[in-house]
Amino acid sequence: MKNVFYVPMVLIVTSLLSGCYSTSENLSEADYGSRATTSGKETVADLSIPSSTYVFGWGSLPVGLASPRGGTTQGTPVELALARKLPLVEIAAAASSFEKDRAAILSLAGDYKTSFHFMETLGLYPEHEPTRPYHSWATEEIRVLEDRRDFISLQHTLVMHFEMDDGSIMAPMVMKHWRQDWTYEDTDLHTFRGSASWSRESREPESVSGGWSQAVWQVDDSPRYEVIGRWTHDGNRSIWTGENSWRPLPRREYSVRDDYDVMEGFHRIVIVPTGWIHEQNNWKRVAGDASEAPEYRGHELGIDRYERIVSPSLDRSDSYWEKTGPYWREVREAWKAVYEKWDHFSLKSKVENRSQFEYHFEYAAKLEGGEPYDPAKGAAFARETIESFLTEAKEKAQY
Repeated sequence: MKNVFYVPMVLIVTSLLSGCYSTSENLSEADYGSRATTSGKETVADLSIPSSTYVFGWGSLPVGLASPRGGTTQGTPVELALARKLPLVEIAAAASSFEKDRAAILSLAGDYKTSFHFMETLGLYPEHEPTRPYHSWATEEIRVLEDRRDFISLQHTLVMHFEMDDGSIMAPMVMKHWRQDWTYEDTDLHTFRGSASWSRESREPESVSGGWSQAVWQVDDSPRYEVIGRWTHDGNRSIWTGENSWRPLPRREYSVRDDYDVMEGFHRIVIVPTGWIHEQNNWKRVAGDASEAPEYRGHELGIDRYERIVSPSLDRSDSYWEKTGPYWREVREAWKAVYEKWDHFSLKSKVENRSQFEYHFEYAAKLEGGEPYDPAKGAAFARETIESFLTEAKEKAQY
């Protein structure tokens, strides 16, 4: 893929999926059904649909509200892997709770069909009306970037096989996706505090005993959220449950909502025979000031399913990481330096009218296209790009 097309194609791919990072700004309001904004113009009655259907948690609603918003592009058929007996062999064989936790985290790696499902369950203001649920999909490889025993880094990479209108299959489209870092008994966190800001949170060792932090990073390796949680292994059930935390709005929300700016809640990961499931329990909150009474707009439930597949092949990601991996390593190192230096920082949404991911993805695209990698120049570009987005002032940014 030529460099000049890379960033636009990234925008196209992200417009087709996925819970945290999909883009939907090009769709009309009618594509979304009722939505709650500060203007509040659209209502259920505007859909003018006489027939109704059952929607879980709501009962009978107009048919138009049962049809989910989100990606609609068709992918090629997938072949699911055989279901595995639980507990997984690696977890059952582990000699300690720590080793069981490690086995569970490492089992998240693999090739997956992923699907993202979200539904708003209630509103806390008089004008609230039911909204359409959200659904999107992807095929995604999760690889182990690093394993230092008490630290495990898992990188998600989209490898999308699209079916065209004429029935032909596009060459696989590869795009770096989000990353999750797991740290055992982590006492030094940077947690999201609203307004595109993150602050250091130092924890006492006893408060994180036996726990693992999960730090989630955006597609460009900028931070999203970090939270402490604990694994429990009870017979054939292995679950990680995070503490209550704040997270930035995902694109699927801020593209259709402007009346709140923080997701507050807990989430958990469950190992299942077919792969794993990420459950979310999210309150939609106006950030406000710590001294003010909190204002909540509503609540949603989310289920992200990661189902193991044997086909199509997602091996095209290997070539991408062979060519771009050294640069992305420098990006991670640059962020490590920021975390060591800054107790509090905010991120600008744009620099010279470009988002941070555009700079990083354009640089990586040159390497993917065959340009030789210069480690010194790559490290300098990663560091200077990130520093140009850092600020102490709070920003009204969206993620």
